[in-house]
Amino acid sequence: MASRAPVRRAHLGMLAWALLVGLSFPIVGRLGELPPLSLTALRFAIACLGLWALVHRSPERRPARCAWPWLVAMGACLAGFFGAMFWAAHHATALSMSTLYVSVPLLAYGMGLAVGVERLAWRLPAILALGALGALGLAGAEAWQRGGQWRFGAGEAVFFLGCLCSALYPVLSRRGLVAGHLPASAAVRTFWSLALGGVLVGALGIVVEPVARLATMSGRDALLIVYLGLGSSALTFWLMQRATAVLGPASITAYGYLVPFVSMLWLFVETPSRLDWVWLPGSALVVLAIGLLLAGGEEGADDGHAGAAEGGERRG
Repeated sequence: MASRAPVRRAHLGMLAWALLVGLSFPIVGRLGELPPLSLTALRFAIACLGLWALVHRSPERRPARCAWPWLVAMGACLAGFFGAMFWAAHHATALSMSTLYVSVPLLAYGMGLAVGVERLAWRLPAILALGALGALGLAGAEAWQRGGQWRFGAGEAVFFLGCLCSALYPVLSRRGLVAGHLPASAAVRTFWSLALGGVLVGALGIVVEPVARLATMSGRDALLIVYLGLGSSALTFWLMQRATAVLGPASITAYGYLVPFVSMLWLFVETPSRLDWVWLPGSALVVLAIGLLLAGGEEGADDGHAGAAEGGERRG
């Protein structure tokens, strides 16, 4: 079994991941009207520049031939999720999208079972269901305050396909790592999956967006994009890849339940008048679910594999 220290570091890293992702949404809202797919490709490019400082010193900076199909598939998952999200944003409500995103950890658990990187047990699915109820409670609180309603149409269907891509990304990462096909260095895996995903998202943006609008970017927009590229893309995907060495895909994606909770706290800082008891049930369930994950931990990798992954990180 994996030693407890890497498991604790992975869980703490995913807490930091949830904080960074949750705070990125208010920051994205401050950007001007820029083409979103092209903006995502630019963020990924900035993230890769930041990661290169770690990657160029790694002996695995040029992955083996067997790694490329996995890295391309991981990049395609990123492109699929962000492409679906931006398209659906114009055809579905925020409530519908946030409700559907609750399915990602459970989807990851099912996919992980299918490919042998999750164990069949009752505890983890129960925690995931608890977190999902909490996230639905937060979405319901948002709907109650805004007077919105849930529906399922073409936008929701496309976004659900994006959710499948989001769930598949950690499953592919974990399976490729356990099978020895992917580099042990989390920085290298993050760099190449972001680079390939950025190429695919950028190509899609060139086809469907007015890319020239990027030229209207202000200096403030540029600074925010640099922050998002380094903090919300490079660091968050690196934390996810580092956790992949010792945690299963479902446990990793379960931290997504904290994202609306963090965004909710930021909302209260900016608009204290939105503070209401209606947010309490969902918040309590999300915090309880994450607390149970932290308390129980997870033996996600055997000693040899975990040691190899840790060693790869020290080299990378």
